[in-house]
Amino acid sequence: MGFWSRIFGRRTKERHAEDDWESLKASGENVDFEDEEQRSRYITNCLEQMAEVSKEMNLLKGEYSLVTSYLTDMEEIEALPEEEREEINVVARRLLAMEQERERYHGRKTKMSDADYYKMKKQEDQVQEGIGKLKECEQYGELIKQDLRKLDRERHAYEFRRGELSVLLENLRGMAVIFLTAFAVCLVLLLVLQFGFEMNTRVGYLLAAGAVTIAVTVVVVKYTDSERELRRVEGAVNRLIQLQNKVKIRYVNNCSLMEYLYMKYDTNSAESLEKLWQQYQKEKEERKEYAEAEAKLAYYQKQLVSRMNNYHIADSERWARQPGALIDRREMVEIRHTLILRRQSLRKQMDYNNEVAETARQEIMDVVHRYPAYASEILGMVERFDSSIDL
Repeated sequence: MGFWSRIFGRRTKERHAEDDWESLKASGENVDFEDEEQRSRYITNCLEQMAEVSKEMNLLKGEYSLVTSYLTDMEEIEALPEEEREEINVVARRLLAMEQERERYHGRKTKMSDADYYKMKKQEDQVQEGIGKLKECEQYGELIKQDLRKLDRERHAYEFRRGELSVLLENLRGMAVIFLTAFAVCLVLLLVLQFGFEMNTRVGYLLAAGAVTIAVTVVVVKYTDSERELRRVEGAVNRLIQLQNKVKIRYVNNCSLMEYLYMKYDTNSAESLEKLWQQYQKEKEERKEYAEAEAKLAYYQKQLVSRMNNYHIADSERWARQPGALIDRREMVEIRHTLILRRQSLRKQMDYNNEVAETARQEIMDVVHRYPAYASEILGMVERFDSSIDL
């Protein structure tokens, strides 16, 4: 196709070249052939035109031969007996189906990247075990977090109760001091009444002693119970702290294991790794199907080339690259039409270049005939040109 773009892209340029050639012919009338410099420049210009034509003709002839060969192959294929043609078409249909299967793979939107695919492939034997370990670690980590939160709530509850008991003990000690102080004051008052006023204060002593006994007894009992409960609460807080420390050790070890597994499998969660594993499984199956399709494609290409080599087909491999044309008559007709147009265009270009080369030669020979004195010089230039350029 690059050659054709170059050929058709030069049409305008060649029209200009043709105009320039006509100008050259006209300018030949103004050349002083008695002048060596003008004569040499004119002949050299003609020879350069012929050299350019020679290069173009080599390209055009090569492409013309290819197009003609292509058309000849099409005629040979069309002329095959129906039974033999059907054998070729059967292989062509299978080949076309394999090509469509390959295109379907390339058109997938969910295709896994090669980096992810080969990463999973290297760890294929360990991934499922790794997913199980990661799930176990993540679930265990959540349970440990729940235990830590529960222990933390219990510890705060006990610490709150310990604070209440500390305040209560402090209050009880204060009450005991108040009761004993009040009892001492009562004794002083009773003594004053007894000895100062000679009053009978026996009942007062009994009441004061009974009251302080009861009050102190209640305070002591309450204080003892609270102190016992405080020791129990402090013991519980200590046990909870020790238990928290043990759980934290398990939590740290579990986190370290998870971080190692994340690093080992290059992931950030068991869910991500499992999703990637599922993609890998699907991708592996599809790549296997693609590899099988590629193998079948190569097989049917060889089969088609082998069958077509039994006939007078110049380029069987060309048809293995476009099996659709063998099956679809409309595609074959379209290809033939395009090839005919291409060959006509090539023929036109070749005729034009032949005309240019012949005109250049004729111009040189005219100069030789008109100026025989310079014939040997001009023919020498032509001979040197012919020895360096293969026309």
